[in-house]
Amino acid sequence: SPISKGEFQHNMWGVEDDDLSGRWDWNKLRKDVLKHGVRNSLLVAPMPTASTSQILGNNECFEPYTSNIYTRRVLSGEFIIVNKHLLNDLVELGLWSEDMKQDLMAANGSIQDIEGIPDDLKELYKTVWEMSMKDIIDMARHRGFFIDQSQSLNLFMEGATMSKLTSMHFYAWKSGLKTGMYYLRTKSAVDAIKFTLKKKESVPEKTEVIKLEAETEEVGEVQITRTEKATKTKSKEKPVAVEPLTPEELKQIISQSKENEDDDCLMCGS
Repeated sequence: SPISKGEFQHNMWGVEDDDLSGRWDWNKLRKDVLKHGVRNSLLVAPMPTASTSQILGNNECFEPYTSNIYTRRVLSGEFIIVNKHLLNDLVELGLWSEDMKQDLMAANGSIQDIEGIPDDLKELYKTVWEMSMKDIIDMARHRGFFIDQSQSLNLFMEGATMSKLTSMHFYAWKSGLKTGMYYLRTKSAVDAIKFTLKKKESVPEKTEVIKLEAETEEVGEVQITRTEKATKTKSKEKPVAVEPLTPEELKQIISQSKENEDDDCLMCGS
């Protein structure tokens, strides 16, 4: 095997020891491997580890956040996930409030269109939907130098097409990745109704007074003159009232969700 000859994973990618940071003594490790051998043929295989990551307050493995606040259902239960780093920065800047939380939930966890948040934070806390998949693949390639088995790389795309998928697959293959794509994540066609969000204050309806000029109508020999003062009220369409789910409807939804198969990998708990 390559490692029995002192050839590590990064060497097989064409990366020499001197090209690395110099933090680790690869030459000493190489001598130890040649002398004593290794117990396992494969050592590293990063996977999503959703359950353990989120229980400990982290995001899945090396993946970017899909949203800065969302609910995630895994094998161990249901968790509300909040980007704790964003939360700390907003608290330090004095921007975190109930209104900010409501705006964040209304924006599906994105801060790009929320007023008052500095541009540097918007650039730092992009969700995976706001990132380039090319950059995600490039970072996977850099990790690949030190991964002897493979990595569970998920790609995220809204409105995926055959040409886009083909382009991503070939780019990942040319980059040397062993796993070009583990899962393709897409967005739902419609957003779920946000029952828990507070309703915005109603805007008072505008009333416009229109004065009709005096007009003269001539009907045969009879002349009729009239002046009208009319009031026209412009009112916006009222939103459709959303009734909360009844206990029977909620039980039915839960029952259906239990019967449906999970689209995620049960082995890795994602």
